[in-house]
Amino acid sequence: MPKTRFPISLTTSMATYMLKKKIAGEKRFPLVLMLEPLHACNLTCTGCGRIREYSTSVKKTLTVDECMESVEECGAPIVSICGGEPLIYPHIVELVNRILDTKRHIYLCTNAVFLERELPKFRPTNRMFFNIHLDGMEESHDLAVERKGVFASAIKGLKAAKAAGFMVTSNTTVYKETDMAEIDELFAFLQDLGVDGHMLSPAYSYSAVDSKDIFMSRADIMEKFKDVDKLFRKYRLNTSPIYLEFLKGARELSCTAWGNPTRNIAGWKGPCYLITDEHHKSFKDLIEKTDWDKYGRGKDPRCEDCMVHCGYEPSAALGVNKKLGDTLKMALWQLT
Repeated sequence: MPKTRFPISLTTSMATYMLKKKIAGEKRFPLVLMLEPLHACNLTCTGCGRIREYSTSVKKTLTVDECMESVEECGAPIVSICGGEPLIYPHIVELVNRILDTKRHIYLCTNAVFLERELPKFRPTNRMFFNIHLDGMEESHDLAVERKGVFASAIKGLKAAKAAGFMVTSNTTVYKETDMAEIDELFAFLQDLGVDGHMLSPAYSYSAVDSKDIFMSRADIMEKFKDVDKLFRKYRLNTSPIYLEFLKGARELSCTAWGNPTRNIAGWKGPCYLITDEHHKSFKDLIEKTDWDKYGRGKDPRCEDCMVHCGYEPSAALGVNKKLGDTLKMALWQLT
């Protein structure tokens, strides 16, 4: 099985981008664009809010030109193509190729059910990852996505992608009932298959999701992640060490939701990936017309239990609430 190496170009392009923004004196700028060209999906996962929040427009899609206009308008060096299920977007190959032509990096977030079938349409590059969602081993994952056989299909697609020389990461959501020992088992299994890194985040509540008992309070999250350092030492976690300290309650971070803006079929989702108070017509409107000071813990009750990575991971990268030694921690993490 061909081995791949986590690209240093991802780190250098992000660092160069942030340096230019800070030199220019920009106060708020995005790090990752969450691009949702569609919300249609082949699964009905229990914890997914998208297929419910946008149920009346689930058949609509963005055009490739609309997607590219958003990529350029936002300017973020990384694009996370999500949804919905991107592999059923009819123009996904064209979209990926056009984004790659801009020298940006891509995380193509997929449940991987169709990955083996669609794989020959793509070309391996160190600027793109197939980011496969796996919430546990076979029984647990199939329960979370409400369909048997999904785990087996995803692993089959993963193996095919690695054999063809693609970079692959896993994306795991931790729910209230998740056994962290099983996550340990999952990561060990995936690394044996050559997976290049793992994303990890606690389950976060959407207003559109009725199954509230699957989500966690901040206290629940801190208890669940109290021993997360063990995973960090054993596996290639793409989650930063500073964000992991936040999850286990060892420090506080400020939410910088503007760092990972979401563009979907309705517009620029404001204020964040989770809360929809308005859909803006442009990225500029999202940044300039959102009263960012009214959101966050202690300000908006919807933010009280949120510890989601797309809100707080940018804080680690931007040095918000930084402490002595953070720069060294981040540098060592990036280098390894």
